[in-house]
Amino acid sequence: MKIAIVHDDLVRKGGAEQVALSFCRAFPEVPIYTLAYDAGNTYPEFRNIDVRVSWFGRFVKSEAAMKRYYFPLGVSAMQQMDLTEYEVILQSTTHCAKYIKVSPGALVITYCHNPFRLVWSADSYEYVQSAGLIKKLALSKVISILKDIDKKYAQRSDWFITNAREVVGRIEAAYQPKNKIAIINPPVKCGNFYVASTVGDYYLVVSRFETYKHVDLVIEAFNDMPDKKLVIVGKGSRMKQLKLIAGKNITFLSGLGAGDLARLYANCIAFIFPQLEDYGITPLEANASGRPVIAYGKGGVLDTMIPYTGKASKATAVFFDHQTKQDLKQAIATFEKLEFDPDFIRRHAESFDEQGFIEKIRSFVIGKYLERKGITEVAQPNVPKLKVIA
Repeated sequence: MKIAIVHDDLVRKGGAEQVALSFCRAFPEVPIYTLAYDAGNTYPEFRNIDVRVSWFGRFVKSEAAMKRYYFPLGVSAMQQMDLTEYEVILQSTTHCAKYIKVSPGALVITYCHNPFRLVWSADSYEYVQSAGLIKKLALSKVISILKDIDKKYAQRSDWFITNAREVVGRIEAAYQPKNKIAIINPPVKCGNFYVASTVGDYYLVVSRFETYKHVDLVIEAFNDMPDKKLVIVGKGSRMKQLKLIAGKNITFLSGLGAGDLARLYANCIAFIFPQLEDYGITPLEANASGRPVIAYGKGGVLDTMIPYTGKASKATAVFFDHQTKQDLKQAIATFEKLEFDPDFIRRHAESFDEQGFIEKIRSFVIGKYLERKGITEVAQPNVPKLKVIA
């Protein structure tokens, strides 16, 4: 089985990049193809992997530059990336990984984190909402072109996998897949986190600073509670605005190493997750540290968290129903009356550990390859032993 892995871009640290790393561990020595690669800003483990970059990525490496020149140059670069030598293509994508050239007989398996957000949910971007008339008309034309491209290439996929129930309907609406969509929840690397013997005096947010992440909601709530400390880890386009509205009880951090981040998780009172996410790996990272989560109760947390419904020792989170500071403050007040079990929370996170994800991905990909070849007599326990070549 000659297989290649394709991921949109490797210019940041995020959940999708963690999934791509797990793909590489599922199929070691297999190359990963990508639009752009910024080794200094994504996970250092990619340095030990055969990363093959488009011609676009030889000139454009930063996330900001990639976004600026994505259309039409980045799109064109991925369309020119030739993977026709491979029998199996395993794609990790929201946008351009699916645009590469494949052979007519290739088995194409697409792990779709979400349909291309700019194309299918353009209004979720602040710069689209706030654009003037001329700019909005230009954006509308670009989005229309990208939608046609995105749908055309997505329909080459033989199988779709996604991260949570929240995304299944979106994929069905955008791409009309040929087969039933599989759900394989992304992993949390529990080995990177630990349960501390003591807890600190602060609540924690780990997030990119974009509008839909609703970090401002948390800041507004803690501005009303100056006796409570909040630590916010991250960076993004709204950093300046968020720092301007934050009270003195709020601390911003960025550029942390894995050890420092693990300590922040392990010692926080609770982790706060105010956004609607398709999946969301950070709540599971908090759980891997034995810490409970205070979350907006929609989206991916419905797949990953056990909400408090009367017994905190068997729960991993407190949910709030509306993205308002009042609801968040009430959830915090409820949380502070409860006693959670850090060991139970850690065990729950371990059910999402990376090794299980790797085994599921290997089984799915190799199983579909054997089906394509008409091979049915291979016993499932032996499937992972099938030789994989780059």
